Amino acid sequence: MAAVDPLEKVALTQHYAARYRAGTLKLPAEAPEPEPIRAPGRPRQLVLVHPRDLPRRGLGSVDGRAAFIHAIAHIELNAIDLAWDAVYRFRGLPGSFYADWVSCADDESRHFVLLRDRLLAHGHDYADFPAHNGLWEMCEKTAHDGLARMALVPRVLEARGLDVTPAMISKLRSLGDATTADVLEVILREEVAHVAAGTRWYHWYCARAGVEPRTRFKELLGEYAGGYLRGPFNLEARLLAGFDEDELDYLVEQAG
Repeated sequence: MAAVDPLEKVALTQHYAARYRAGTLKLPAEAPEPEPIRAPGRPRQLVLVHPRDLPRRGLGSVDGRAAFIHAIAHIELNAIDLAWDAVYRFRGLPGSFYADWVSCADDESRHFVLLRDRLLAHGHDYADFPAHNGLWEMCEKTAHDGLARMALVPRVLEARGLDVTPAMISKLRSLGDATTADVLEVILREEVAHVAAGTRWYHWYCARAGVEPRTRFKELLGEYAGGYLRGPFNLEARLLAGFDEDELDYLVEQAG
């Protein structure tokens, strides 16, 4: 997570994920308490701004498409750190928890590389555009509570990608950028599984704590996620990712 160079972060992620899959990277049976959460490594030239301060660019120009691709690449880079932070921060859980989030980190690293390649094809690189820090800020807010982390990061912030990506794919195809659209198709398909992992472990935490998942999810949305809910929602993808009909009805109602 501390790696400043995104390609080093990708390489380290893929190296340790391969070791984990091969069984040569073991989680310690006993480990000290996790360190307080801090900002992950980012290129020094990357400018982070409030979401409202990001310039609006249309997809019709090359630079506009590059800025869009950069925004998605930034999300994927954050998602690498989010997955590793879950592996590092939340202790004493079933082995399948760690396997899920190591696998997610590995997937997100591939997504970042695919998107960076498209950035390069558009004459830009990562950190050429400003970005916002909303994903990591939610990670910081939920560092004390694995249940809240599973509810809010995969099932609210990352799930937003399930909602908006299909329209972006259609728009890119209409503009003749089939290659970037194909990349987003891969990412959309794999992100369903990542959000589903969040749903699975959110329900696991709720069962362990003896709380009702739907009620607690609504409470957490009110506590943490004001302003994050915006429609329309990709109901089919969210159902595949483990949301139920009652949750989706509530999301639609809250989003207005």
